Amino acid sequence: MKKILLLSALIATGAFTALPAKADNMTLRICEYVQANDKSRLRSFLKQNKLKIRNIYDGLECNGDNLLIFAAKSKALEVGEFIIGKLPSKKVKPEIENLAKHSAHLAEEAKER
Repeated sequence: MKKILLLSALIATGAFTALPAKADNMTLRICEYVQANDKSRLRSFLKQNKLKIRNIYDGLECNGDNLLIFAAKSKALEVGEFIIGKLPSKKVKPEIENLAKHSAHLAEEAKER
C-alpha cells in the first residue's frame, strides 16, 4: 500500500513540474526565433502551439526585455514589424520611446500603428 501511495505521489509531482519546464522551453524557442529574425518559423511555432502574440506578450521576457524591445535590440526588423502588427496599439504606444533607442525603423512602424 505504501508503494502505491509513494508511486502516485511521485507521478503527481512529476506532472506538476513538467508544465513550467514546457513553458520555459516554449519561451526559449520564441526568443530564439525572434533573435534570428525568423518570422516564418515564429509564425508556424505559434500556430502549431495555438498561441497568439497578443495573449503571451505581457508574460514573455527575453533577456529581461519584453518581446518587442528584444526584437529591436536584436535588429530583427521583420519579426519586430510582425509583433507590432499583432499587438493592440495601446500596448505598442508606450514602447515607442524605448524602441527609438534601439531601432529607428521599428519606432516609425510603431508610430504608424
